[in-house]
Amino acid sequence: MNVLLLGSGGREHAIAIALAKSRRLRELFVAPGNPGMLSLGRAVALDVTDHSAVANFCKLMAIDLVVVGPEAPLVAGIVDDLAVAGIKAFGPSKAAAQLEGSKGFTKEFCARYKIPTAAYALFSDAASATAYVREKGAPIVIKADGLASGKGVVVAMSLDEAEAAIEAMFAGGFGQAGPAGGQRTIVVEEFLEGEEASFFALCDGARAVAFASAQDHKRLGEGERGPNTGGMGAYSPAPVMDAPMSLRVMREIIEPTLQGMAEMGMPFKGVLFAGLMIGEAGPKLIEFNVRFGDPETQVMLPRLEEDLLALMLACVEGNLPQPPLRLSPLTALSVVLAAKGYPEAPQKGSEILGLARAQAMPFVTITHAGTKVEGTRLLANGGRVLNVTGLGADVVEARARAYAAIDAIDWPQGFCRRDIGWRALQRL
Repeated sequence: MNVLLLGSGGREHAIAIALAKSRRLRELFVAPGNPGMLSLGRAVALDVTDHSAVANFCKLMAIDLVVVGPEAPLVAGIVDDLAVAGIKAFGPSKAAAQLEGSKGFTKEFCARYKIPTAAYALFSDAASATAYVREKGAPIVIKADGLASGKGVVVAMSLDEAEAAIEAMFAGGFGQAGPAGGQRTIVVEEFLEGEEASFFALCDGARAVAFASAQDHKRLGEGERGPNTGGMGAYSPAPVMDAPMSLRVMREIIEPTLQGMAEMGMPFKGVLFAGLMIGEAGPKLIEFNVRFGDPETQVMLPRLEEDLLALMLACVEGNLPQPPLRLSPLTALSVVLAAKGYPEAPQKGSEILGLARAQAMPFVTITHAGTKVEGTRLLANGGRVLNVTGLGADVVEARARAYAAIDAIDWPQGFCRRDIGWRALQRL
């Protein structure tokens, strides 16, 4: 099969590594890709927002499957447009992608199908939202309704913080706080107590199969301090997601979602990513994403002992296998190396040395997230720049391998958190 992978980050690099292992793969194309992916596939200059151009390329190169990495093209309907052109694509339709594209849609969907989630209210003006927050008190959660690159959520521990978040969201400070071209909307939710986890299931429109669990670290600083980011590290599996809890999540959240979406005429195909809060009452949904997570993918795919390409094709064609997926019992832990100044103003252009030395270490995988090549030099070209992943018998060993590889990289202009995996370590 010829496969086109859309995206350029660490998630897509991890997907490319997994796809390259498939016996079914003839040639992999990546658009636009990144320097780390060039040994795995052919980079092509495609504007992924131009769906006609993507379809024309697929016809020209006889692409059998398009794998969509990021959320924006899915929410924009690229899967639908490719289907019209007779091209298979892994990911949900535009209608089904509303589960990520509109938090308001998802909250109302959960209410309709009795999926456990936080109590909430929707607002289209700052005054009403502020009055509601003052009535409910803090802590409280403020969310931009639309896509915001993983940063459109503020967990406000005070009323002042909540009111500032409301003002910023209606001013456009967190991206599009509502459907594209629509009215700005925010969601105000109750603050949930418990332990966060990420849970992933593969879906073929009618059935869902549990994939893997992970825990990520969204806050910039150690001890979960500082602003939310796209993610500073992750590990898999998440200890809180043991077998009984995973079964509950499938039964109470994933399966009702698949059934509800099918009933509404928008069957969900692809990967469903449930952000969860595990509390005393059991699992509650924080949010849905409709694609693989970043950096969760970088710790889940190294554990996969199946053919990822075959699984993706089965999702598209509606024939997922019945048996549980095979995952390695090893633990994977990934640390994000970010450019100084991230997330507000990351410093670009600094040279990264020592990468070959780190990559040569056993049980270590390095994925590129924001790099570029100038001549023979590898340069930082983003906020989150590299993901360094270690595999081990447990979180202690995986963590030690990841940080040893980081210490082998010579990049003074980068930084990372040194406490990735702390929740899992506390359980030992």
